[in-house]
Amino acid sequence: MLFKFKSAAASDLIMLEADARKLLKIMLGDDPVQGIMLANSLAVRIQSLETAVQQDEALRKRLAEQAASDARDANEEEVALDAVRLSQRAAPMLKLLQRSEAESADVVWGV
Repeated sequence: MLFKFKSAAASDLIMLEADARKLLKIMLGDDPVQGIMLANSLAVRIQSLETAVQQDEALRKRLAEQAASDARDANEEEVALDAVRLSQRAAPMLKLLQRSEAESADVVWGV
């Protein structure tokens, strides 16, 4: 299933369901199939997404450093990371949100 995000400020953004749901969960706390983000709330949504990207990058850096130093504790849990970074998945959404915020345009989506 595909999610289609629309805004008067930019072209449509089409994402696979899993990726769209992940980003919606980060921005909204849930992942509704249809919805709207009002222009006056986009700054908060952008900040939520940017914070999640920074946390993901910090986790990846920390895990890379641990692997490089080979100082893993035998009891420590392995964290499986996506091959594609959150920053790569979030970049098109961030551009859409930033353009929409600049032009005070709402973002709507549906399946």
